[in-house]
Amino acid sequence: MTWVLDLVGIFVFAISGALAGVHTRLDVVGMAVLAFFTAVGGGILRDVFLGVQPAALHDAGYVLVPLLASAVVFFWHPVVERGMPSILIFDAAGLGLFCATGTEKALLFGLSPLHAIFLGVVTAVGGGVLRDMLSGRRPTLLYDRQLYAVPALLGATVLAGLFEFGVRGPFAVLSAAVLAFSFRFLAMRRGWRAPLARGVTDSS
Repeated sequence: MTWVLDLVGIFVFAISGALAGVHTRLDVVGMAVLAFFTAVGGGILRDVFLGVQPAALHDAGYVLVPLLASAVVFFWHPVVERGMPSILIFDAAGLGLFCATGTEKALLFGLSPLHAIFLGVVTAVGGGVLRDMLSGRRPTLLYDRQLYAVPALLGATVLAGLFEFGVRGPFAVLSAAVLAFSFRFLAMRRGWRAPLARGVTDSS
C-alpha cells in the first residue's frame, strides 16, 4: 500500500517538474529531466543518507512514472496549465505523502525519530530544490513563500510520533500525509508565509 502512495506522490511532483520545463521553454528531454529530479530527487538524497542504493536506480516505476507525467504535460500542457489550481492541490498531496513515506523508510532502517524526521523533510522538499536549481530559479525552500517545508516537518513529526506509539503501516502514513496536506493547503488558501520569508519574492 505504501508503495502505491509513493508512486502517486511521484506522479504529481513530476507534473510540477515538467511544467517548470514548459515555463523555461525546455524541450521534452529537458522536461523529463526536471520531472525526474522533482519526483525522485528527494528520495535519492534520503537513500544516500541511509547508505542504501537509491530506489530510483533499480525500480522501473520511479523512472516510468516521471516519463509518463512528462508526456502528459508535453502533449497537453495548455490544458494542464489551465488547471494549475488543481495541480497545486495534487502537489500539496505529494508533499504530504513524501514526508510520511520518507520518514517511515528511515524509521524502518532503525534511525532515531529525529534523524527520520530530517530525512522525511529531505524526501519531501529535496526534489523541489533540485528542480528549481536545474531550471535556474531560486529554490522554493529558500524563500518558503507558502510555508513549503513546514507542512513536511509537521507530517514527518506526526509519523515519527505514531511510529513510537506502535501505530504503523498505511494508516499511519495516510494520517501524517493528510495532516501535512491540510496544513499546506490551508497555507495556500490563507496566504501564510514563514516569518523569515515575509517580503521576499521569487527571483524568477
